[in-house]
Amino acid sequence: MLTAILAAFAGGIILNFMPCVFPVISLKALGLLRHQGNSASARTEGLGFLLGVIFTMMALAAVLLALRAGGTAVGWGFQLQSPLVIAALALIILGAALNLLGVFEVGLSLQRAGEINAEGRGAFVRSALTGALAIVVATPCSAPFMAGAVGYALVQPPVVALAIFLALALGFAAPFTAISLFPGMAKRLPRPGAWMDILKSGLAFPMFGAFAWLVWVLAQQAGTTALAAMLACAVVVSFTAWLYGIAQRRRYTGHSYKALLAVTVVLFLAAITPLPGVMHTQPAQPESQLANNIIEVKWSPQTVAEMRGHGKAIFVNFTASWCITCQVNDRTSLSTQAVKQAISRTGTVYMVADSTKFNADIDDAMNAFGQGGLPLYVVYPADGSAPKVLPQVLTPSIVVNVLNQASGKKA
Repeated sequence: MLTAILAAFAGGIILNFMPCVFPVISLKALGLLRHQGNSASARTEGLGFLLGVIFTMMALAAVLLALRAGGTAVGWGFQLQSPLVIAALALIILGAALNLLGVFEVGLSLQRAGEINAEGRGAFVRSALTGALAIVVATPCSAPFMAGAVGYALVQPPVVALAIFLALALGFAAPFTAISLFPGMAKRLPRPGAWMDILKSGLAFPMFGAFAWLVWVLAQQAGTTALAAMLACAVVVSFTAWLYGIAQRRRYTGHSYKALLAVTVVLFLAAITPLPGVMHTQPAQPESQLANNIIEVKWSPQTVAEMRGHGKAIFVNFTASWCITCQVNDRTSLSTQAVKQAISRTGTVYMVADSTKFNADIDDAMNAFGQGGLPLYVVYPADGSAPKVLPQVLTPSIVVNVLNQASGKKA
């Protein structure tokens, strides 16, 4: 248990540097720079982020454990298997990007109220929401040390599992919180100034990139009808945000703003109300990354059992369109010419276990290997001996060497 807790804490720290969390990392960095020189405000923002991370992580963990207790085999990132959750998260990311561009402001009433602690309360709430968003966005990633810890947690009693997820949350929040709470560390950061307005606008574009990625994932899960609905909704929501920004400015210049505010509410509700009806799931057709002469076999427990130990090695790629690490490995390792040639030369059977949508068999298989999240790569030797689990971050040489060993052939 102690090993799993330490691994979860280390994995949480490393998770900050994974590509899926980068857009929200920019928000965290901006918050630090905003309060440079004001240790009280920095501490407020740091504590807000910490509590937002812990609360959201524990809420997700509680839902995850409750679903598993009810017989549903789900794992880390389970909520991203729902097209409706993907659509909602995409709109939140879009709103954050528009906010960074200054289209509208969050907490403007607190900033204008003139109270001594108004800015502090606004910073606390904003930072807590940033922490919550960071955890939700982080779930497609599984950092080193983390997958084994989460896999261990999912087969333990609830109290032990929650302790491990708490360690993961503390590790994830640790870098930002430490810099916020200890002014000596923050002194090395650049001083705030007019350049921060430019930085704030520039940081909107990683958020737009995250929005584009989520829209692509939605298209993989729910088809072109949901994609069209999502894009139309994004246009209406953007227009609504622009109108809301105008209403905010009118309120503090003495102009009538209530009618404009009512229009924004109506437009927003009109945009999001149809979404649940069109977010129906359709079979996702994964894009083949291998050579034409290598056939991808759809994974199933029965197929593995039938083909295992009959003179051919089996390589199983547990993946999902929402798993960024999976996509990076596909393009930097599995789709390289060296790996393609190794699969062809060794006669390895290449299987894909696609978890873009919920698949209980896939989650059961991952649990059997003690892995709580994607990616997962398993190689079954040609002689039927025990399977080998590969690292979560692949290189072509790792894959080629394992395939040579599993097939009993030399390079």
